[in-house]
Amino acid sequence: MKIRNFLFAAVCISLLISCTGNTEKENFNQDHLIYATIWYQNSPEMKALYYQGFNIAGERLKQFSKTKTAKPKAVVVDIDETMLNNSQFQAQEIIDNKEFSGDFWNEWSQLARAEATPGAVEFSKLCDSLGIALFYISNRKHNELDATIRNLDSLGFAYAKPEYLILKENESSKKARRDKISEKYEIVLLIGDNLNDFSEIFEDRSNNWGTPTVEQFKKEFGNRYIILPNPMYGDWEKNIYPHRGMQPAQLDSARRSVLKGFR
Repeated sequence: MKIRNFLFAAVCISLLISCTGNTEKENFNQDHLIYATIWYQNSPEMKALYYQGFNIAGERLKQFSKTKTAKPKAVVVDIDETMLNNSQFQAQEIIDNKEFSGDFWNEWSQLARAEATPGAVEFSKLCDSLGIALFYISNRKHNELDATIRNLDSLGFAYAKPEYLILKENESSKKARRDKISEKYEIVLLIGDNLNDFSEIFEDRSNNWGTPTVEQFKKEFGNRYIILPNPMYGDWEKNIYPHRGMQPAQLDSARRSVLKGFR
């Protein structure tokens, strides 16, 4: 009798855990990405901001091209949501109600179907016309190199060659890769959608989301640093979630907890 009771209890607990797991899975959704993705894909404001960013970058580059430097000049750009628009991937996450994963991202990147962001191709060609090298530093992985070059080249980007693409090796920080370029080039301009694309000084977001660091270097923005809009994802998200493995309800609660209302 005791064994039967134990087995019955074990089955009940197992079913309870299974049901709870299924409920949590059913409750998972990517709805929090909807507005940001719609804005990115459809708003003329998105296009205007990119044109504005690349217009400013172009003017700054023309000015920098006239200054003398000990080494050849170079520009460093990020790829995703800087030169290439991957919002179709974000949209598919919403449509399929699917979490980000390396395999899912790789499926997308291997298609080499990302569109160019507004003004990006023209800016790359301006670099070429001025004789200023353009380096793409990205946290895409090395198995994505061929597809990425194919994608960039199909859109008419200048410098879409292996020697100008520096992808992720062992760490997400781009400092070592920028330093490697600096050995032979004078980096006069950096463009990205994430503050970490500019300098390692922005990697620490522990103090008020990293805002004081932006204040400290505010004169660099529009000068050597050109920031582009990306409301869909970024390192800023790390300040929302206190730890990994959070359940859907906890994720939603964490997002709501950082909102600042007027009451």
